[in-house]
Amino acid sequence: MTTLDTIFLQAIAAFDSGNAATLIDIITKHSSLIQNRIQNNTDGYFKDPYFLWFIADNPIRTGKLPVNILEITSVLLQVIKTEAADTFQYQIDYALALVASGSIPRECGVQIAMIDLLIDAGASPDAAMAALTHGNLEAAKHLLDRGGVLNLTLAVCLERADDINRLADVAAPDDKITALAAAAFYGNEPTVKALLERHIDPNGFPPVDSGFHSHATPLHQAVSSGSLACIKLLVQAGARLDVRDKIYNGTPLEWASHLRGDADDQTNTAGFASIETYLRSVINYL
Repeated sequence: MTTLDTIFLQAIAAFDSGNAATLIDIITKHSSLIQNRIQNNTDGYFKDPYFLWFIADNPIRTGKLPVNILEITSVLLQVIKTEAADTFQYQIDYALALVASGSIPRECGVQIAMIDLLIDAGASPDAAMAALTHGNLEAAKHLLDRGGVLNLTLAVCLERADDINRLADVAAPDDKITALAAAAFYGNEPTVKALLERHIDPNGFPPVDSGFHSHATPLHQAVSSGSLACIKLLVQAGARLDVRDKIYNGTPLEWASHLRGDADDQTNTAGFASIETYLRSVINYL
């Protein structure tokens, strides 16, 4: 008797090889493959995924996508819409978030086309924050162009000056700290400066429901960006150096030290060493 594990392995092999005909045959004969979630005994954002979610290779499984990924995605969408109508919307909305936030679709040059395919199938375009959080600025911009909702953080990272001025005046404190953290994440010195001039408190964490990295302060994010200029602006504005992030339990100085050790070239090593030296000098002064 064929088990679901065996069926899944056959289907994923057909997917990886770009064999659309075989994949169609498998999922047509075994509709449970796309109707039910696949138990993977893991935690995190890819726990018990639907088969559709493998289209993004996010988290990275193979580091590549089939050359005909758009055809395969289209085939999957058609079958799921017919055979799993009750979960179709949820499946495609989450698939879009995975595509928008993934690095492999971008590196394979198909991220925008995949976004369009999923939105045309009915996915909500409100995945721009997921794209932004993982450095996919082009995808974030495209999602807004396709109808996604603009907020202060998106305006800040996409450098929409008029929107920044408009939204900053009415933004809630949580929105402001998220925008500041995002500007620091991208090492955007002029925007960090502009936000601080609006008297945004640099201490705090983006809320969990913000869609941005909620585990770290703006100062942590400035350290990760390697921008000493942003770090100095935040410190001068009163950013605390003793606050620990919520995942690694590290201070900004400890982040700098870790990143210096992990740097893959001499320029980056020197950059994080300069950050580490500056933060130590401030701590010693205090």
